[in-house]
Amino acid sequence: MERWQALFLALLVSTFAFHWGSVDANFVKSMVFNWGAHHSSIMNNGNDLQLVLDTISGSGVQTKKAFLFGSIEMLIKLAPGNSAGTVTAYYMSSTGDRHDEIDFEFLGNVSGQPYIIHTNIYTQGVGNREQQFYPWFDPTADYHNYTIHWNPTTVVWYIDEFPIRVFRNYQNEGIAYPNQQGMRVYSSLWNADNWATRGGLDKIDWNSAPFIARYRRFRARACKWNGPISITHCAATGNWWNSPVYSQLSAAKQGQMNWVRDNFMIYDYCQDPKRFKGQMPAECFKPQF
Repeated sequence: MERWQALFLALLVSTFAFHWGSVDANFVKSMVFNWGAHHSSIMNNGNDLQLVLDTISGSGVQTKKAFLFGSIEMLIKLAPGNSAGTVTAYYMSSTGDRHDEIDFEFLGNVSGQPYIIHTNIYTQGVGNREQQFYPWFDPTADYHNYTIHWNPTTVVWYIDEFPIRVFRNYQNEGIAYPNQQGMRVYSSLWNADNWATRGGLDKIDWNSAPFIARYRRFRARACKWNGPISITHCAATGNWWNSPVYSQLSAAKQGQMNWVRDNFMIYDYCQDPKRFKGQMPAECFKPQF
């Protein structure tokens, strides 16, 4: 009898964990335009999204729900050609002055030069944790998968299943970690030619407009935020994203990440002591992977 009771309890926990992790995956069901809806569109029965930047406006979307922990992924095809001055942003964020945020941003460039993949993380309103990469592929020729996996132990940024960056939880050592606030998923395409390309030296060529970013297969396999009660529920060990397999990169995944970072990383805030005047952020002295 005890064996069957234990089995029933395990099934109950599993069902509860799955419920907290299930979400809609269709753009129509999952997202709303927060600006520029007049010239952007959701197509293919809600499975495809197109954001547009032209001389009138950029555009953006956000999820209807917020999440705390899980896996957020999207297929994105960036605007081709001379995209200098444009930024395509794909990120998670809470609200307020002490917000948390996990970023992918794609900084446009002049024709023949690669996009820059810009990543950052904010905790309790503090960012300044940029790491940047050149892509090892043409992000305008086809769709590529960009995933943020986030749990109580780590945040991992992935591109096509290759991890490129890890931010570990050292909250017990006084380093803030994003584990107390639900975050919505956002994406936008906008004019940032005052800083995006070569520090603002290359401006948008409006003769190349409209700029179009295309999206497919949004998946939020994540824990829905239902207020402070979610802090406990979403961190429960029964949730798949909290499995020990997601607490540390495998040797194979670490090898993939080392290859990306050794060959394609172009900026790491932890290697920039001049910027911080010698007062480096505490996490720069901690192992991240």
